Amino acid sequence: MKIKINTKRFIYLISPNKIHDKNLFYLELEKLLKSKKIYFFQLRLKNYKEKQIIQIGKKVRLICKKYKTKLIINDNPFIAKKLNADGCHLGQNDMKLDKAKKIIKNKIFGVTCHNSKELVKKAIKVKPTYIAIGAFFKSRTKTVKYKANISLLKYVKRLTNIPIVTIGGINNKNYKKLLLNNANFLAISGYIWNNNKYKPQEAIKKLK
Repeated sequence: MKIKINTKRFIYLISPNKIHDKNLFYLELEKLLKSKKIYFFQLRLKNYKEKQIIQIGKKVRLICKKYKTKLIINDNPFIAKKLNADGCHLGQNDMKLDKAKKIIKNKIFGVTCHNSKELVKKAIKVKPTYIAIGAFFKSRTKTVKYKANISLLKYVKRLTNIPIVTIGGINNKNYKKLLLNNANFLAISGYIWNNNKYKPQEAIKKLK
C-alpha cells in the first residue's frame, strides 16, 4: 500500500511501552491527534497479552479514524489483522517479512532496518510501504544499539523512493536536521510521553 507524503503531517507517533491509566492515555492521544501533525500512530505495548492489546487497540482505532491517522500495530501482523488496523510494523527479530506481508496483504507494512545498508536492500526487495532507520540520537525510550547518521539517510534516499521514517531520540532541538535532509517521517515517543519539561500537547507544539 502506498501512502501520500504530507509535509504538514510528518510525525510518526509511537505509544509508550506501558499505559498506566487508559482513560488518561486515550484523552492525551486525542489531544495530540488534533494537532494534525501526526500521520501514523503505532501501538507498541511491550509484555502485554494479545487480549489486552486488542482491547486497547479497539479504542485507539476509533480515535485514529476520527482524526484520519493511520494506526500501525507493532510486531504482530495477526493482531493488526484482527483489529483491522491500517498496517503493521516489523523489527528484524520478528516474523519474516514476506510471510508478514501475506498476512496483512495490501495494508501498510513498515520495516526496521537499523543502521544497515544491507537490511535496507533486503527490505526493498519485499517492497514495504516505508523503511525505518536509526537511531539518530540518544534515546530515553530504549538503549541505542544501532547508531545511524545523515550520510545513511542520504544513501537510502538515493537508493529508493520508498518513504523513510527516521527514529531515535528525536526532539524539538534536533528534528529539523532530519527534515532538512529529506526524512519523510519522524518517529517520536519519549519526547512526547516522557518529557520532564513539557506535557504531551506542549511538546508536540514545539515541532513545527
